[in-house]
Amino acid sequence: MFPLKDAEMGAFTFFASALPHDVCGSNGLPLTPNSIKILGRFQILKTITHPRLCQYVDISRGKHERLVVVAEHCERSLEDLLREGKPVRYPSYLAPEVIAQGIYKTSDHAPSEKPLPSGPKSDVWSLGIILFELCVGRKLFQSLDISERLKFLLTLDCVDDTVIVLAEEHGCLDIIKELPETVIDLLKKCLTFHPSKINNDYLAERSIEEVYYLWCLAGGDLEKELVNKEIIRSKPPICTLPNFLFEDGESFGQGRDRSSLLDDTTVTLSLCQLRNRLKDVGGEAFYPLLEDDQSNLPHSNSNNELSAAATLPLIIRERDTEYQLNRIILFDRLLKAYPYKKNQIWKEARIDIPPLMRGLTWAALLGVEGAIHAKYDAIDKDTPIPTDRQIEVDIPRCHQYDELLSSPEGHAKFRRVLKAWVVSHPDLVYWQGLDSLCAPFLYLNFNNEALAYACMSAFIPKYLYNFFLKDNSHVIQEYLTVFSQMIAFHDPELSNHLNEIGFIPDLYAIPWFLTMFTHVFPLHKIFHLWDTLLLGNSSFPFCIGVAILQQLRDRLLANGFNECILLFSDLPEIDIERCVRESINLFCWTPKSATYRQHAQPPKPTSDSSGVRSSTPYFPTECPDPPKTDLSRESIPLNDLKSEVSPRISAEDLIDLCELTVTGHFKTPTKKTKSSKPKLLVVDIRNSEDFVRGHISGSINIPFSTAFTAEGELTQGPYTAMLQSFKGKVIVIVGNVAKHTAEFAAHLVKMKYPRICILDGGINKIKPTGLLTVPSPQI
Repeated sequence: MFPLKDAEMGAFTFFASALPHDVCGSNGLPLTPNSIKILGRFQILKTITHPRLCQYVDISRGKHERLVVVAEHCERSLEDLLREGKPVRYPSYLAPEVIAQGIYKTSDHAPSEKPLPSGPKSDVWSLGIILFELCVGRKLFQSLDISERLKFLLTLDCVDDTVIVLAEEHGCLDIIKELPETVIDLLKKCLTFHPSKINNDYLAERSIEEVYYLWCLAGGDLEKELVNKEIIRSKPPICTLPNFLFEDGESFGQGRDRSSLLDDTTVTLSLCQLRNRLKDVGGEAFYPLLEDDQSNLPHSNSNNELSAAATLPLIIRERDTEYQLNRIILFDRLLKAYPYKKNQIWKEARIDIPPLMRGLTWAALLGVEGAIHAKYDAIDKDTPIPTDRQIEVDIPRCHQYDELLSSPEGHAKFRRVLKAWVVSHPDLVYWQGLDSLCAPFLYLNFNNEALAYACMSAFIPKYLYNFFLKDNSHVIQEYLTVFSQMIAFHDPELSNHLNEIGFIPDLYAIPWFLTMFTHVFPLHKIFHLWDTLLLGNSSFPFCIGVAILQQLRDRLLANGFNECILLFSDLPEIDIERCVRESINLFCWTPKSATYRQHAQPPKPTSDSSGVRSSTPYFPTECPDPPKTDLSRESIPLNDLKSEVSPRISAEDLIDLCELTVTGHFKTPTKKTKSSKPKLLVVDIRNSEDFVRGHISGSINIPFSTAFTAEGELTQGPYTAMLQSFKGKVIVIVGNVAKHTAEFAAHLVKMKYPRICILDGGINKIKPTGLLTVPSPQI
């Protein structure tokens, strides 16, 4: 992508031919409008870049099959310059001050600041070059292309003797030395460097794609620009009616609308509004320091406004021109330094991801690198396979509200990427929903199928490990069971109600997790949701699911089974920003091992062979998966897992949450040095004799045999008040019989106690650590 430099942006419009309204395709669906076909095919034109070609930027679809194209535009052609009598020069003969001056545009200077035009004084240099060529008998700079010639001419400012440098560069120093002194003096006087002052236009150094994106944010409206120039002319509908209309629909006397004819006029898009919006942005904002440990908040004369913008809701930040400029520049520099700046990319992504850089940022967060194009090209995407038919059926139904993905070109790209994934993963199969999972990656990388494929291939093992096995029932059943336990952990009242009416996650949550919510949310919501999802681990989707249920909580609690089925058949509007906030909060309250799954992806090493450190975790409670130890959670049969309402946590998590440290010889438990309020309460349900022989420091004893009345209420005792005071915090049930701890936890959930969990392995897991406290004997 080349910078805008002295070019401008232009827009022109045309109509696609309309299709009959009463004709369907061979699949029984309405025909794809020609405007959408053109929109899909146009995307490849955006990839054609060359210093000597105007670049296509964007295409948008309007009413009545109207299409508006935005492209790089030069207001004046060579013919215009010749007609105006402007000097047109060969680059090799241009004076350095003319090169340094650039192309003069009236809008760039006040009347008193007009640069000096080319004239006799600047022509002296050209005369010197011509004389030099005549003296040495050859043309200069023939081995250099135009850009290298201009660079070389500008570097002559740093030399003492221009004539000698030119002679050495072209291997004719001996010829120059043989010239008379008077000729050499004339050449030196002609080839004297007098550069003009350069006016730095930082915006012109950005790519035309970025400038157009910012132009739109600053209030740019393509249709309005075309209307103002009378390229688009509205006509009263009554004037479009025919004079005669027969019963069979044939009409006569309807004049052809002149506005529907092709007009190849290109309208220049003014950047004045954008430049005015960015007038307070200093030059340092275009070159941020990546090594600065301080906040990467953009630098400008309106720093206070930018600081305030960083605290605004995401949807407002994404529409703030100045804020987006700084975020785009920062991410552009970080991504160019990937993977060496991988940690900093993660750090900045916690704040937000600029929409323009989302595709590449997601790839960085997923760890995509290497020869992805060679790998993708090597996959056979042409040979027919049994899955082809199902893919052909699914694609026309996948996010077809989006014009780009619904175009024939979008369907073709869908087909290739999905087929490449199926072929390259012979141990997995195509399940319905994989097309929805592919959609966000393809949309963001429409002109880079290899990157879309690589992102999807990295995403599925992390969040949907073994979901696409031919027999995935055990994987999905375990996943849904853990999700059910998460509902009980965070919202016991809702969990009790859903279980009572038989509305289990199997009835509604499989499409959620199999497609990571892409089947239930439109793309613009998925982008914001996945911006956060990609920063969490494989357990974060559970928290998203609970957050969705909590938004529907009142309606779910007020309705029965049939009403809930109807509610989820057409999911109500979900506030995705609220969903993200609540998901993060739920994730931070969830112990790491509470979402343990036997069929999850095995933990990866914390560092790779390249020496790049593992990425910084996004959430405070997330850390790299530790190696399995004796204190880790153990796998249990699926039926046993289903029988437990509350999740289990590992002894490691318990030790961490109790803020205990284990000494080298497992003797005496000690508190960690940091002081804070207790994060949890440990309830030991063994009998009092076993409790006295050894218990976890700070735990309370409520024997299981006497804990509850016949009505299921909690028996009043010395620790009942303490248990109630911890309601809302994490409560861990510890015992020596797994069945008793599960029943005790289920009773508390029935009583609407949130954040109840069970210690995996019971008290026997803690005994070898030396963390059990024995009371001192009374003297």
